[in-house]
Amino acid sequence: MTNNTIFNIYNKTKEKLRISGIDDCGFEARVIMRHITGFDNKKILMNYNYVLNRSQLLKLDSIIKRRQARYPLQYILGEWSFYGRTFKVGEGVLIPRSDTEVVVETALNLIKDKENPRILDLCAGSGAIGITLSLERPDSNVVLLEKYEKPLQFAERNREINKAQNAQCVQGDVLKSDLADKEFDLIVSNPPYISVSDMKALQPEVRFEPSEALCPGEDELLFYKEIIKRYGNSVSFGGSICFEVGINEAERVKELMSEVFNSVETEKDYAGIERVVFGTAK
Repeated sequence: MTNNTIFNIYNKTKEKLRISGIDDCGFEARVIMRHITGFDNKKILMNYNYVLNRSQLLKLDSIIKRRQARYPLQYILGEWSFYGRTFKVGEGVLIPRSDTEVVVETALNLIKDKENPRILDLCAGSGAIGITLSLERPDSNVVLLEKYEKPLQFAERNREINKAQNAQCVQGDVLKSDLADKEFDLIVSNPPYISVSDMKALQPEVRFEPSEALCPGEDELLFYKEIIKRYGNSVSFGGSICFEVGINEAERVKELMSEVFNSVETEKDYAGIERVVFGTAK
């Protein structure tokens, strides 16, 4: 009997990933098997004895070798799921993370009573936040601002793939853009916030992601300070700013926002970490 059944290959893949130091090896092995076979989880469970062909095995071997070198699985696959939708990703763009889904949930709650909300996504990257908001609120008008060409290309592609017709991708520097002169009901941002020292302690995969999307330099609060200062007056009456923040940054960002916004609050991510800071315009 062949050893190349889904059941055997899954277990071998899981073990190889575990030996390579990948924590969530079981989850990643399942994702890889779905990618290789084209089966969903249910079909995989129903076809454990399905035998992988030569082409599938060669593709699998290539994926495992790259993953053992700690190249991000998201980049290998070329896409990743965020808020139940598929987003294209690759080198040069930050990988969407599940923690950021809490930002989307918080943002949607902030605009639940707004009709035709005007939304600005700063440091948009792949467009995961802004595009998701535009799709969850089809009556909205969303502008995604991104400085760098590569992530802007991914954002535009993701906008097209997900048919987010009410979203617009704009190239520009958050710290200089004239969009600060316009008015929005919601400004949302997942800016660079990892300190120089913390960058050195991140997982090996992160070194493949664009450092400019992760680390703002010596002052990890730089973008929060500048966005609050530059865009504070761009928020409509009763509108909000909503930030993703790093571990142990919530209180400091909350203090910065309290100078300009009312009812500044925080929201925890799925791991219980204060991940979102938001406030309403005075």
